[in-house]
Amino acid sequence: MKKTISEIAKLSGVSVRTLHYYDEIGLLAPSLVVPETGYRYYDENSLTRLQQILFYRELDFPLKEIAEIMAASDYNKDEALKRQKELLKLKRDRLDKLIGLLDANLKGENEMSFKEFDNTEIEAARAKYAEEAKERWGGTDAYAQNQKKTAGYGKDDWERISGQMDELLKKFASHVGEDPASSAVQALVADWQAFITANYYDCTKEILAGLGQMYIADKRFEANMDKFAPGTAKLVSAGIAVYCQG
Repeated sequence: MKKTISEIAKLSGVSVRTLHYYDEIGLLAPSLVVPETGYRYYDENSLTRLQQILFYRELDFPLKEIAEIMAASDYNKDEALKRQKELLKLKRDRLDKLIGLLDANLKGENEMSFKEFDNTEIEAARAKYAEEAKERWGGTDAYAQNQKKTAGYGKDDWERISGQMDELLKKFASHVGEDPASSAVQALVADWQAFITANYYDCTKEILAGLGQMYIADKRFEANMDKFAPGTAKLVSAGIAVYCQG
């Protein structure tokens, strides 16, 4: 399933201009950009990520914080949904209190109460959530390098990076079913490590090993890799495990 950027805008209510901006800052890249026409297409994984972004926006998270949270190496969609639900319930409770205050005033009760406007609890919960995400990922050298390297990336940079990543995954896909310890797969793992280091942060074997586990633990990553061929994510993960043991 692939949809154009216009279709995504109509479906989500997010403007085409905003979707372009999300791509520019590395928050939501299209799954495919046709070089000849520049047409952008989004797949199901892209829609899932967009929905996550919109949940955070509904909770008034700044785009920078959303990017930090979703870039975490241990980002877990189900955990994120649970936390978002907790925050939305706090927001709903506050709105219910405000509606109750309005009803009282409409009935002529002339309630001079202001506690219903207090947003402290929601702000504190949101700040705590963002801080927890930063503690897991934001304090690492890798995060600092990632922020520094990607800060100046523009549209052309992200398209180049996306293209390089796709090419590497296509090569991995062509070896699905082979021994992860084979020289061909191991050479691709080395290329993958070099790709991450060149474009994001110094990808040590320790970091690479963690990424390899995440590729099959997080269904979003697994589905994104397996679009090139079923089993691609498992091959990449297994190949990394062998590579990091060496």
